Amino acid sequence: MHPPEARKLALRLLASGLTVREIHRQTGIPRQTLYYWKKDPEKAAARVVPTCPHCHSRTLDGRPYSYVLGLYLGDGHIVRSRKPEVYRLEITCADSWPGLIEEAARALSEVMPGQAIGRRKSTGCTNVGAYSKHWPCLFPQHGPGLKHTRKIELVPWQQEITDEFTGDFLRGLIHSDGYRGMNRVKRPVNGEDRWYEYPRYSFSNRSMDIQRMFTDALDRLGIAWRQMNRWNVSVARREAVARLDEFVGPKY
Repeated sequence: MHPPEARKLALRLLASGLTVREIHRQTGIPRQTLYYWKKDPEKAAARVVPTCPHCHSRTLDGRPYSYVLGLYLGDGHIVRSRKPEVYRLEITCADSWPGLIEEAARALSEVMPGQAIGRRKSTGCTNVGAYSKHWPCLFPQHGPGLKHTRKIELVPWQQEITDEFTGDFLRGLIHSDGYRGMNRVKRPVNGEDRWYEYPRYSFSNRSMDIQRMFTDALDRLGIAWRQMNRWNVSVARREAVARLDEFVGPKY
């Protein structure tokens, strides 16, 4: 895909009446592509979409971004492709949750409009992803090694977005590394064991930094939580579960 600036320039030069040969010399865009744009300039112009909010001053929709950020911190990764300076972001989604696969694809397309969203099958899961030169711009947590082996923190502009869309951020974290289910406990009553069931959210991540992002987000919304063990956080109080149900709910 050609940079938006180069495409805009080529379309202006085509409209001015310059020859394809001259426009090719000035822009480096292949002549075949220029002939295609000359034939259907409206269609070519419709694809001029600024890709990166930081590099192209495009407005970033905070709601889907907060959700994708939560997915990325849990089950996402960014790798360099074979093309120079091009990266692929992928979110690994279990095939048990087809609705999650579709929602991840839809959110990615809203975060990076104009990019083709692909699905790569693996054993028991589907990797939802897209190529772009600008994924490291949008997700500066990208770096070498596993997330739990290095420092992970939000930069100021990310913190502002997740403060505004905290519920969407929590939803992405839970949809990646959490679940909503029924917890069963056994308690003695009058000499007999009785079983009790109640709904509970659980979140598990080996990165203490990502765990802290999760619990800080819960605190911002006034949702009670408890540290179950080193890796797991539980939300089990009735009013806390009801609050999360308003914007998270079970996977589907």
